[in-house]
Amino acid sequence: MSASSPLFRFIQVELPWQLGPPDGRYLLRDGAGPDGTPTHIVVFATLGAPERRRLTARRRTREAEPAPEPTPVATGRATVIDSRHPLATEAEARAWLAGAGERELDAGLSVLNRALHAFRVVTADPYLHTIDRRQAIVTRLGFGAGEQVADGLWSDARALDLSEGRRRRSRILAPQARLAAVLGARELPLACEELTLRARLDLDQGREREAALQLLVTLDAALAELAVDPHAEELAERLTELRGQRDAAAAAAQAALSGSLDDAQRQTVAFTLGRIEAVLRARAAANA
Repeated sequence: MSASSPLFRFIQVELPWQLGPPDGRYLLRDGAGPDGTPTHIVVFATLGAPERRRLTARRRTREAEPAPEPTPVATGRATVIDSRHPLATEAEARAWLAGAGERELDAGLSVLNRALHAFRVVTADPYLHTIDRRQAIVTRLGFGAGEQVADGLWSDARALDLSEGRRRRSRILAPQARLAAVLGARELPLACEELTLRARLDLDQGREREAALQLLVTLDAALAELAVDPHAEELAERLTELRGQRDAAAAAAQAALSGSLDDAQRQTVAFTLGRIEAVLRARAAANA
């Protein structure tokens, strides 16, 4: 690496499946059209699975057969390179790496999910999903020269760990109990619960038009389903608040059909979605 070569920051994740887009490098631009400013390069790579070992020959005796070994699968690696602000010196790069962490990883995953969403749309594949760091086998932050990081290599990098110990046990047990109830047909999930998740995903991934359109359907479903819920009386005040948001949510959805949302409409979408989530949490607590 030349002393004058600029250094580029990257985040890298490896996942236990192939990510979908064909292996290669993809340029992302800021804004619409080919004249937008290049911001990132996303590199997709498939990592080969190890060859499966042959099972030992079947014994002639009638002893129980051993369980077959798991079938090795190919894994996927994605590298998101920030091309906007190259670092001039190694000292500057090391200072950035020393202070980088969750915020940088979240920003990189947001870029990766933008690329995956584009692939989902162009291939009309409804089963391609958003990546979350908890799904990753490895997550890395690092820096390197241009061709180096584009090939999945680096000058220096470090892995980030997901600390499951920070999760409160009460938050783990409650979903387990409800899962048993749903799978055992003692409780039926609501349609608005799934719709809420879709709206939240769109909003968190910056797809504000899709979030606004999804929100209106979600709100109508929540008002209809929760009005006849066994805990409707306990939720009455919250449902009244949601009904009061219906006109503003409809206006935001109409704006989404016509183009972009203004600041007030963005706030409406975020606020109303948050209130729907609060109602669903209150319902879950009442059912506990």
